[in-house]
Amino acid sequence: MAVGLQVTFDASDPARLGAFWAELLGYVEQPPPPGYATWEEALDAVGFPEDQRDGFYAVVDPDGAGPRLFFQKVPEAKVAKNRVHLDVNVGAGLEGEERTARVNAEADRATGLGATVQLVAQERGEFWIVMQDPDGNEFCLQ
Repeated sequence: MAVGLQVTFDASDPARLGAFWAELLGYVEQPPPPGYATWEEALDAVGFPEDQRDGFYAVVDPDGAGPRLFFQKVPEAKVAKNRVHLDVNVGAGLEGEERTARVNAEADRATGLGATVQLVAQERGEFWIVMQDPDGNEFCLQ
């Protein structure tokens, strides 16, 4: 039996970073628990302190196939290279110039959302772009 997976990011601004990843991946903000119209209402119901409500944010695949992404506020900035990174397979099913064009177009879109390009690479018949999200976390578009 497979076990569910959540990917957790440390973030300076969880909602901002979560919105970036939601837009990049086609995810949505995680809906509030059943019985609540908003997260504000749900957090009020359990007495969650208002001054801590910007400390987390979650996005989910609306189709339920991909992992939940959770963003937690931390005071320190990222200072080292990630030991794990996400590969976003935007060119799935495409070959050659068509794949390269799609990856480049998605890199342009990601840049418009706040990402930065770190490296464009092509070897062994593969093409990918190493990028950083707005908080400096590395990821690849392939």
